[in-house]
Formats: sequence, structure tokens, C-alpha cells
Amino acid sequence: MGEALGGLKRSMYCGEPRESHVGSKITLMGWVQRNRKLGGLNFIDLRDREGIMQVVFGEEINAEAFEKAKAVKPEYCIAVIGEVVKREAPNESMPTGMVELKCESIKILSESDTPPIYIKEGLDASEQVRLKHRYLDLRRPDMQKIFMIRNRASKAVRDFLDTNGFLEVETPILTKSTPEGARDYLVPSRNYPGMFYALPQSPQIFKQLLMVSGFDKYYQITKCFRDEDLRANRQPEFTQVDLEMSFVEEEDVIGINEKLIAHVFKEVLGHEVKLPIPRMTYKDAMEKYGSDKPDIRFGMEITDLTEEVKDVDFMVFKSALEAKGSVRALCLKGGASMGRKDIDRLGEFVKGYKAKGLAYIQLKEEGIKSPIAKFLNDDDMNRIISKMGAETGDLILIVADKNSVVFQSLGALRLELAKKYDLIKDKSEFKFTWVTEFPLFEYSEEEERYTACHHPFTAPMDEDLDMIESDPGKVRSKAYDLVLNGEELGGGSIRIHNMELQERMFKALGFTQEEAWERFGFLLEAFKFGPPPHGGLAFGLDRMIMFLAGTDNIKDVIAFPKNQNAYCYLSEAPNIVDEKQLSELGIKIDVKKEEKIEE
Repeated sequence: MGEALGGLKRSMYCGEPRESHVGSKITLMGWVQRNRKLGGLNFIDLRDREGIMQVVFGEEINAEAFEKAKAVKPEYCIAVIGEVVKREAPNESMPTGMVELKCESIKILSESDTPPIYIKEGLDASEQVRLKHRYLDLRRPDMQKIFMIRNRASKAVRDFLDTNGFLEVETPILTKSTPEGARDYLVPSRNYPGMFYALPQSPQIFKQLLMVSGFDKYYQITKCFRDEDLRANRQPEFTQVDLEMSFVEEEDVIGINEKLIAHVFKEVLGHEVKLPIPRMTYKDAMEKYGSDKPDIRFGMEITDLTEEVKDVDFMVFKSALEAKGSVRALCLKGGASMGRKDIDRLGEFVKGYKAKGLAYIQLKEEGIKSPIAKFLNDDDMNRIISKMGAETGDLILIVADKNSVVFQSLGALRLELAKKYDLIKDKSEFKFTWVTEFPLFEYSEEEERYTACHHPFTAPMDEDLDMIESDPGKVRSKAYDLVLNGEELGGGSIRIHNMELQERMFKALGFTQEEAWERFGFLLEAFKFGPPPHGGLAFGLDRMIMFLAGTDNIKDVIAFPKNQNAYCYLSEAPNIVDEKQLSELGIKIDVKKEEKIEE
């Protein structure tokens, strides 16, 4: 049983008492970290979100409190009153370690069963147990530090944008389904049987409508929802720092957003982000790093060997070049000693990215070793080695295929080698880069048509306008992503605000006029009434917090996350609902209720 507060007021947090408080009588409240007996005294470490304070009980201090403290167990919630005194044996590893509380009175506010997990930093417990008892997991000091960082980051965002004239405006959560790449979460309507709302994948259309409304500078820290298979560090619901600006071009949006990032990193970590942040085009990112989110913390860039091998009589190379692909390679410094089994494993690795195989050249002390050496004369081999900047002791790894496969496989291999050979020396380093000039369209082999690389309201580069109909694959967009350590931190674009150009865009994507108006009519209707030139960007707040908090798991920075199957162990959602609720919505479910959710 627990006692009521009875008018008792907390004086300060457990982590706050210092030597300056010696002699003060204070009241602390929190959870028992541990209770230990030493001689004729009891020592309780009392914990709250700000830290731990040692509380000492003794018969000579207060006999009643001393007896009561004996029954206290870990995770009991208690209140203690007493005098702050200097510790006879200070603990310099604790911020409060120079003082302790000499307890005169204790109230047990609530008792606790033995917790299923230890409330400590660096907990080694299964994810399922942690998420099932998340309220206990969140009591741990390292988890609470993460959410203090999240709070500081959100405040820093709001402070910066407010100072720079942005207005915070909320947009709807229940809206129309306008598919933007992932599946929508659908919500049935009771008032309109057979019809559905959708949860927003982003506030994209509404923030553009706010520009039509004349708000000029909008932002929002908002929830977004995507019903997709979850890859690493993805969640079905996530938080965006979303913003949009009127009367701007790319430079304006990029400029304000890199200043925003610099402000957040300075306020939260004291880290100086050097501005301006460097930039590279999408084309350069793919050709050098095989990725539109390049990790530039280490070198080992991809090198194009197409010119060097164009006359080589090796069918793998010839087939790739005849199909308008390319031959490209990585050079692993000091990698020539790698064994055949390890090289074969790398070959299997790139096959997972649709490459047909991996050729290699080992520059050993005793000479060159390569399964493709028989297809190359001395000049061919020397040209390759020279182009790669390779030296004795190095390993050259080559993929030949269509460009998309070459980039994808070598980009992934580059990161795999960096992990395997510890090529990133300073893992605490923050290396930012902007990636610009993304393609406006990408070809979907599955749908056999061009789709929007970002979304259908992204503006094309002015100099590429004439190619929208004639050569859509070459059209570049006014889109930009901010990348940090190989992760996309945020992205956006300048939007189309010209109705004629918007209709050309829809036509290139295969929409009829009727289909375009059916999907996006409420935005197109607004565009009849003087829309301003506008553009914006959205940052993934959860991913930003991961970097600020130094964790590589997105679940650590979300209070109540789902697992990789979008299931909540804590609340057991999703779950069945009453037949009455379904009947009111006009829904009949053809699934057996006793079927267990795959967790």
C-alpha cells in the first residue's frame, strides 16, 4: 500500500543537491535504486530523472524512519525529508557525491514488485521485454537523457524558426488518401459508410496550400504515418520537422535549413557545424559513392574503369558496355592479403544487390593475382592499376553491369568494407553534405513507366524543361537532401506553382487529367488563385535525435515505439475490436479472431 502526499511538497530533484545546500532541510521524491545496510545505518540511493542522491537512515537520526526504511525495496516510490550534510566518504563519480541526506522522515508513496528488467544504464535485455515494459525501460537514466536531448532539440528548432519569422500551423491528421509512395493507413468513416480517411504520409499538400493562403513561412513538428514493411530504423509513425517558404529559390531554402541544423547542434551538443555545408550533385554522389546518401567520413571512392577496359576481350565487361552499362571498381588499401574465402563472401554480398559477380585483382608482393588476368594484357592491367591509384598490397574489386546495379552493389560493398576494416576512425564525427539535382523521374520496371522520384509537385530544373516529354530520364529536379554520415537527415524541393507545367508533369507520369483531378483536385483548384513560388524541406526528427544522442537504434528515441512488424508489445496493438464498433462502420471482417498476431 502507498501513502498519500498529505500536502508534502518536493523541494528539488534528487540530482540537484550540492555542497552549497549543506545545512538545508529538503524534501526529495523518487524511486529506490538500491537499499543497503552498513553497520547500524541504512543507505538508500534515491533516483529521479535528474540523478541520484544518497539518503542515510539511522536509529540516532530518527528511529521511526530507520525502521521504516528497512522494509523499502528497489523501485519503491518514496518521499524523504531531512538535512543535507557532507558525506564522510565522498563519491566524486556522482554529481551529488559530496553530500547526502540525513533522513528524518520517510513516506512510502507506492510499493513495487520485483521489476522484470534492471533499472540501470547499459541494460542488456531483449527488445521484446524492454518494449513490453517500456515504462520501466524509460526509467533508466540513459533513456531519460535521450528524451531530455529530444526536448532540447525540439525547443531549439522552435526557437530558431520563431526568430526567423516562421509560423507554427497544424495540419489535419484525418485527410484524403493521396498515395505518395508508401501505403496509407486508412481510417473508416462512421458518418460516410464505405468511405475512408487516410493518415498523412506527410503534410505535403496542406503546407503548399498554406503558401497559397499567404502564410509565407510555415513550420510544424508533426506526426507522419506510412504503412510499409519496416526496414532498419523505420517506424510506422514518425516525427517530421516540416517547413515551407514562399518567394524562394533553392539557395534560400538550403541557406535557412543549414543554419537551423547548425543552431540545433550548437544548442544541444555545443558542436559547431561549419557553414556553408558542402554540396555535391546526385550524379557525383552516385558515381563516387554509389548512393544518394553518401557517407563521406572515409575515402575509397568508386572509380570508373569503362575507358580503360573498353577494348578488353572479356565477355563480362563487353556485355555490360554493350548494354550501355559500365565497369567500376573500389580499391581497398592493404587488402591484397584477403583470403579467397573472404573474397568469395564479398562476391556473394554484391549478388544480393543484383550484381552477377565480383572480379578482383590482388597486388601481392610476389606479383599480381587475379582470375581475370588471362583476359588482360600488361597494358590493360597497368591502365587499371594506374587509374585505381593502387599499390603493392592493395585489392581492386570490380563490378560490370548496368549502372543502377553497379552503383547499388559497389555502394553497399564500400560501406561493408568500411565496417569490416574499421575505415571510419572517428565515429563521433559529423560529416554533412547536401545532395542536389536529383532526377525528376525514375523508371519503374515493375510498372513499366516513369514515376516521380520525390513527388509530382517537384519542380524541374529550368534548363531541362524541354526534355520532360522527349527524354524524361534526363530531367533534373530542384530537389535537395541533407545527408549526415550516410543517412538522409532531411529533404525537400522547390515546388511547381505553374498550372501548365503541373499538367505536363502529370501527363509525363501517365495521369489523365481526370485522374490528376481525382487525386489532387483540392490542390489544383487552389493553384487557380495566384499561388506564389514556394519550396520547403522536412527533417526526420527521430533520426536527428539518434545522431544527437549517439544511438544507432531509432526505437531508443521514440517513447513508445513499435517492433519491426509494426506491433506494440506494450499495448498489444493492433488488436481486435468489438462487433458493435465494426457494425457502426459498416465493416465485416473475414478473419478468425483467435488468430494470433505474428510478433
